[in-house]
Amino acid sequence: MLSGKIVKSYVAKDGRKVILRTPKWEDLDDMLALINSLVEEKANIIKTVNMTRDEEASWLSRALVSIERGDMLYVAAEVDGEVVANSEIGRGDGYSAHVGGLGIGIKSGFRDMGIGTEMMKALIDQGKNWGLKLLTLSVFGSNSRAIHVYEKVGFVQVGRIPRKFFKEGKCVDEILMTKTLE
Repeated sequence: MLSGKIVKSYVAKDGRKVILRTPKWEDLDDMLALINSLVEEKANIIKTVNMTRDEEASWLSRALVSIERGDMLYVAAEVDGEVVANSEIGRGDGYSAHVGGLGIGIKSGFRDMGIGTEMMKALIDQGKNWGLKLLTLSVFGSNSRAIHVYEKVGFVQVGRIPRKFFKEGKCVDEILMTKTLE
């Protein structure tokens, strides 16, 4: 798949146009702003330290190569010319070549607009196109909003790692979720 390819466009719940597409090099500053906004709000993501522009450029470079090779698909959400969310699906290899791993992050102020659901649907469709049989993801146990979205598109909770994360003085479980594509 090529960079900047539109996967879907639609009108969000709040009336704004959302474009779901693969990232492109010109998204570098928006992608940096997105990840750093998630770090600064202490969102339910693994990262706890802001990324530098060089680090983000390195990540984006690898992401674009992975998209072109067909190893990964990244889907960015653009609203009013700004990238406000990013998601990914990657294929396993070897004995887990039939499994895809998903991740998603949405900037504050753009949640509850249906972006997460539409991004998840696009990733699920890609998993089907690749012939995957199982999709997996993990989520902070305290992230009820994300868990709701994942369950809405067919993921089920299959496991829990107690106290996996230590966030703001509290231990938080990691919830493991899967969706069968057969």
